[in-house]
This record gives sequence, structure tokens and C-alpha cells, in this order.
Amino acid sequence: MTTSKLLLAAAASLALGTLPAAVSAKDAAPGSAKSVVLVHGAFADGSGWMDVYKILKKDGYNVTIVQNPTNSLADDVAVTKRAIAAADGKVILVGHSYGGAIISEAGTDPKVAGLVYIAAFAPDKGESVSSLIANPAPGAPVPPILPPKDGYLSLDKAKFATAFAADVRPDLAQFMADSQVPWGVEALSGTVTAPAWRVKPSWYLVASEDKMIPPAAQRTMAARAGAQVVEVAGSHAIYVSKPAAVASIIEDAARNSK
Repeated sequence: MTTSKLLLAAAASLALGTLPAAVSAKDAAPGSAKSVVLVHGAFADGSGWMDVYKILKKDGYNVTIVQNPTNSLADDVAVTKRAIAAADGKVILVGHSYGGAIISEAGTDPKVAGLVYIAAFAPDKGESVSSLIANPAPGAPVPPILPPKDGYLSLDKAKFATAFAADVRPDLAQFMADSQVPWGVEALSGTVTAPAWRVKPSWYLVASEDKMIPPAAQRTMAARAGAQVVEVAGSHAIYVSKPAAVASIIEDAARNSK
């Protein structure tokens, strides 16, 4: 069985974590990470992190939101590495969706203390988002990605809310559909060379109602990465709809990364 098929198969058995109580950065153990870098995925920009950002800032963390052009994986990794370099001290690197491929490649930076995947791809060496979605499991939802134009992909606006943001309030979901960022085919096909999750501790939030990345695939990627897992009922845009749950797993990573 191919790796992509394994990733889209149901996980056999996975012990799921529970959301920890919030602890501010100033109360965290000495030496724990106080900086967080948030990396958005495809078809979106960094503004979706706003409510997660507010919680983390309130709790005393230094937060940087990366604005990836999503033209190519190499470009997005370079932008993310600049954000890591500019951050203060140790960094918790967080990626949503395609952002998981970015943090898998950029996360080997010595400043990165831990990785957090939010309903995200976690490719292994030689894998890309394209290869991971190449052979969907029977019955898996098919994202409404339109044929490429000039080397870029977009989601059908009429189907955006159902597929991407089913639990986001309707006016915001429509805004996200109308303001979506075209996703470069080169970003989709960019391969990871040295996955950071093989050498760094990782956490994974599974969105159990995701219609873009099947939850079974999320569980399997999380298990392969040896990640600490929390499962939350939510859509692909769980970082928008459930910011408290997302901030909680990030803060857990910050407290427990060395």
C-alpha cells in the first residue's frame, strides 16, 4: 500500500489527549518557549489567526503571524524562516493545513522548540501535499478545488463554506471565500526534504468534522509523527471557529517543549 493510501486510511487506534488548562507565559516553567509563529495554509491569509493571536497575547506570548505568498513551498519556507529568525528566543511553530508542510520543512531551525499541526498536512521526506491527496479513501470528501488558472488553484466560492468553514458564521465564511488567496501549483507539489517532526516534539489538533483533510488522514499523520493529539469537533477552519481550543494546544506545546 502506498504512503498516500496509508495516510488516507482510518487510523487503527489512537489515544486522544484532553485540552489542558490555560497557563500564561509568565507562569510557565523557566526555559520554556515564549514565542509563537503562526503559519496559515492554502486559500487563506494570516488574518484568520486573529482570535488565536488575541488569546496568546493576553496570556503573555510573543506572537508572529506569517503572511505566506503561497506561490511555492520554497518561498513559503523562506518567509517562515525569516519570521523564526526575528522571534525572541525559542519558538513554537504552528501550521494549519498546507502550513503543516511549511513547518515540517522550516521547523528544523535550531530555534524551534516544538511543532503544532492544526488540521494540517505532516509530510514525510519526499512527500508533498499533492502526493498525500493523490489517492483519497473511498467515500472521503472531495475538496471543491477548481482547475488551475495561470498556475494557481482556488476553491469554488459557492462550495467554500461547506467544505472549508462550515462552523464559521455565514458572513465571515463568505468573506473568506471572496478574499481567498490563490494557491500556487508549485506550493501544492513542493516536497519536504527533512521533516522536522522526526527530530522535534510535535502536537496535533484533529478537526473531527473537516471536509478538506479527512479526519482519518489527520489521525494517521499525527500517529506517524508521534504527536500528542487533541481532537476537537470543528471544520477545516477550526483555527477561526474554535480559537480557544487551538490556543490551548499551542500553549501546552510552549509549556512542555525544551
